[in-house]
Amino acid sequence: MAVLQGVWDVVKDILLNSGYAYFFTDGGWKNLVMILVAFVFLFLGIKLGFEPLLMVPIAFGMLLANLPGANLAVQYHDLQGFIELVARGRVWDEAAGQRITGLTPGLMDFLYFGVKAGIYPPLIFLGIGAMTDFSSLIARPTSFILGAAAQLGIFVAYVIAVVMGFAPKEAGSIAIIGGADGPTAIFVTSKLAPAMLGTIAVAAYSYMALVPVIQPPIMRALTTKKERAVMMDNLRPVSKLEKILFPIMVTVIVSLLLPDAATLVGMLMLGNLLKESGRTERIAKAAQNELMNIVTILLGISVGATTSAQTFLNWNTIKIVVLGLVAFAFGTAGGTLFGKLMYLVTKGKINPLIGSAGVSAVPMAARVSQKVGQEDNPSNFLLMHAMGPNVSGVIGSAVAAGILLTLLG
Repeated sequence: MAVLQGVWDVVKDILLNSGYAYFFTDGGWKNLVMILVAFVFLFLGIKLGFEPLLMVPIAFGMLLANLPGANLAVQYHDLQGFIELVARGRVWDEAAGQRITGLTPGLMDFLYFGVKAGIYPPLIFLGIGAMTDFSSLIARPTSFILGAAAQLGIFVAYVIAVVMGFAPKEAGSIAIIGGADGPTAIFVTSKLAPAMLGTIAVAAYSYMALVPVIQPPIMRALTTKKERAVMMDNLRPVSKLEKILFPIMVTVIVSLLLPDAATLVGMLMLGNLLKESGRTERIAKAAQNELMNIVTILLGISVGATTSAQTFLNWNTIKIVVLGLVAFAFGTAGGTLFGKLMYLVTKGKINPLIGSAGVSAVPMAARVSQKVGQEDNPSNFLLMHAMGPNVSGVIGSAVAAGILLTLLG
């Protein structure tokens, strides 16, 4: 009996000190909810294929951050906090307003340094640039206007967020979700409101993944069947010289106008120049593949690790998710309505559906324009026309980020 009692005591001690026991404490239900949320995002990424390259790492990072006792959640949200955590085992607790001692930096803290220091998002932009063909935009420069119009949601959401009581920097971080560009949202939030990074990132990538669900009803509501059925003329051929000069000139013009946008725009255009120069194929392929894949893993898992139950489950999270949807909806509407205006100005030569692709979800938004257009005209082919506003939206979201950082940073 004494042996059995001893075995039972050991088993009980293990269970009481396990993560399972934590679920039965006062705050344990929050971790359980976040684990279930992580399962949902894993389902969306794996089963439904919604932005799987980032959805899966983010969801798994969320799972790791909310496993009780694993201590894998990011413990700091600013560079000074990271320095103190590494040097002295201390970190600032924003909720309690005091230093917490006795902490040691973990794996996620070191990985997250690349987010807070602004390293991962620009490298993602480098890879995007190396994979992007700007020919459609060069062939039809008016696509720049559609890409700019689709950023309307950013500024509408900013005003609403301020009215709802968010601080200007927090409002700017929420508003950037409307650009439908995950790396840009992460970059801006890491500079303006790092404590909100997990929520902003999850909202941004969720809406990017849901582009095929969110955009079509808005596009149909703002256009007529006649407008959606418009077939556009073929784009003119673009010379190699134009493709080489484009990234150089965009970098110079945008960076001089908005220095805070230089990091994102510069890396985007460098990646594109590597692709188009014809002399750097090896490193262009590395940027597209090895570098992009490695940074995507590190970015996703470290961002997911910021979504601990204590910081994620609150009313502000719900407000941010709702405002993110408002921003994205207004961005889609802004691009579509300006496309409608161009339809009128050109006397029916521009299909207004391509305006909705002005958000930065490349190439999914362009594919949605193609799909909705073919519903009313099966012989219509809008994909290449929509790619112009779509890649313009990537530049537009980076410019919008530069504006927010200039005004609020």
